[in-house]
Amino acid sequence: MKKQLLAALIGGSLLAPMAASAADYVIDREGAHASITFKVSHLGYSYVVGRFNDFSGDFSYDAKNPTAAKVNVKVNTLSVDSNHAERDKHIRSADFLNTAKFAEATFVSTSVEDKGNGDMVITGNFTLNGVTKPLAIQAHAVGEGQDPWGGYRAGFTGTTTFAMKDYGIKMDLGPASANVELDLVVEGVRK
Repeated sequence: MKKQLLAALIGGSLLAPMAASAADYVIDREGAHASITFKVSHLGYSYVVGRFNDFSGDFSYDAKNPTAAKVNVKVNTLSVDSNHAERDKHIRSADFLNTAKFAEATFVSTSVEDKGNGDMVITGNFTLNGVTKPLAIQAHAVGEGQDPWGGYRAGFTGTTTFAMKDYGIKMDLGPASANVELDLVVEGVRK
């Protein structure tokens, strides 16, 4: 009788669904497997394209429960790089990023909507130029798995657009240049 009870308990525990838990990851800055790039129309004639060279963050993610994901990113706005030193100086000025006063931008997720097939909408609070507003990122889970060095990685892409005026950026370059498009590539290493 004891053996049957023990077998039933073991068998039942093996068949019971295991609670999935999200894994925690740190964004891989050291290996340069992540990027934050931006694109802004230049007077409606072309585009200024650039990147932020210094940022950090972490996230938690479980492919079986994407809605439980969390994201936290900090961007050093002084690290803006549009491949033109004088323009970068102007972008850092009070006309745009005002880095003397606000040297950091942040994104902290508040919810994740699972769209299926690895697609999701990550909504959170985005702080730029001292202004915090909700921002939605269209994201896609690229993949996850073991790396050649014994670690475990997960990677994502994301895009979002925001109006500069929403974040207190008053430089008026005309309607064609009013918005910033962000492209994100994030690869994290499991902690």
